[in-house]
Amino acid sequence: MIKHIVMWNIRGDTPEAKAVGIAKLQRSFESLRGKIPGLAHLEIGVDASRVDYACDVVLYSEFDSQAALDAYASHPEHLRVKGELADLRIARHQVDYEGPFGTRPGATPHHKETVNE
Repeated sequence: MIKHIVMWNIRGDTPEAKAVGIAKLQRSFESLRGKIPGLAHLEIGVDASRVDYACDVVLYSEFDSQAALDAYASHPEHLRVKGELADLRIARHQVDYEGPFGTRPGATPHHKETVNE
């Protein structure tokens, strides 16, 4: 299982403008559910802390394998989302790592959670 985590700061001069960008990002990434082979889990989180060093949004996703994550990078649906969001971000951070099943309730080698549940 490969965990793919991306964090962004979103462009916007006002909290309202940032909120519009965040909502667009959420809709775009959520549209990937069920369309990317090997994408086992996807969730978007919006920062609630409002501390000055926090990112605005995080994408937490899990892929069945490194090959599935590699294929995601060039998948047409992912490229569509990247294009839709290209002008929204002012900063992006990413971490990919291999992790075990079972870190979320119900996600074990015997019962793998999918984005279609």
